[in-house]
Amino acid sequence: MKFSLSIISIFINLIVHSQEKTISGKVLNFENNEPLAYVNIGIKNKTVGTVSNNNGLFNLSLNDKVTSKDTIIFSYIGFKTEKHLVSELTKVKKPILLQPKNMELDEVVVSSKKINLKSKKIGRTSKGLGLMHSNFYSYYEKDVDDRLSKERGMKFKMRQNCHIKDLNFNITSNDFKSLKFRVNFYKIKDRLPTDLIVQENIVFEIKDNFLGWFTVDLEPYEIYFNEEIEDVAVTIQWIESVKANEKSKYFSISTASSPTHTAYFREKAMDSWNKGGQNLSFYLNAMCE
Repeated sequence: MKFSLSIISIFINLIVHSQEKTISGKVLNFENNEPLAYVNIGIKNKTVGTVSNNNGLFNLSLNDKVTSKDTIIFSYIGFKTEKHLVSELTKVKKPILLQPKNMELDEVVVSSKKINLKSKKIGRTSKGLGLMHSNFYSYYEKDVDDRLSKERGMKFKMRQNCHIKDLNFNITSNDFKSLKFRVNFYKIKDRLPTDLIVQENIVFEIKDNFLGWFTVDLEPYEIYFNEEIEDVAVTIQWIESVKANEKSKYFSISTASSPTHTAYFREKAMDSWNKGGQNLSFYLNAMCE
C-alpha cells in the first residue's frame, strides 16, 4: 500500500493578544485545496502544542518558556515531519509545504499451519469502586481548547500473535456534547512511548455526555501484532470537543493505584512523556494464540 503524492500547505500568520502570542494558520491539501484535520503541531518539551481542527485551522499558544529560536514541529501520519523556527513562522508570507512519505507496509504472510486463536482481554476490565479518576482537566488550562493534543493511556504486554478487535475504557465524568479522540499505538523504548506502530488516523467520537464503558471498534484497521512485539503503549489523544454548556470542563476515566502497572500521559503533542503507577479501566479485546 502506498500513499499518493500530495502537498499540504500551511498558511501562517502571527496574532498578538496582549502579552500572549498565538501562531495561527490553516492546513490544506494542496492538490484539492481541502482542509487537513488533526495535524499534530507543537514544540518539543515546552508544553506547547495543539492539533488542527476539522476545517484545518489551528491556534498555537506560546508560553513564556518559548523563544524565537525554538522549533515548531508539524507531524501527520503519512508525511515527513516538518520543522520551523518560531522566528521563521512570524515572518513567513508563503505556504509551508509538507512532503508526503511513500510508505511500504510489510507483507503479511499467512501460515498454512492451523492456529488456535482465543479471545483475550488485555488490560483492566474492572471499574473498581469509583474512588479514583484519571482526569483530562488541569487547573492551568484557561479553556477547553488548551487540552488539544493531550494524551492518556496504558502500557500493555502483548500476547503472541494477536489481532486487536476493540479498545474499551470506563468514563466516570463527561461534561461534553461531543468529544473526539485519536487512538495511538506506540513502541516502548527505555520504558517510555516512542514511535507510532499503527500508521492510521483512528478517530472516534463520544456523544451526549456518555458515561460508562465505551467501545472503539478497531476491526476496520486490521491491527495485528506478531511474536516480535512485547510491550506497547496505547493512548487516546484529545483532538476536538463541544461543550454541553459554558461550565463544561470535566472528562475522566476510572483508575486505581498499582505498583505493577504503568500509565502514560503527556499534556501536549511533542511534549515529554510522564508515567505513573496507575491502572486505568482501559483494555483491549483481542484474538490471540
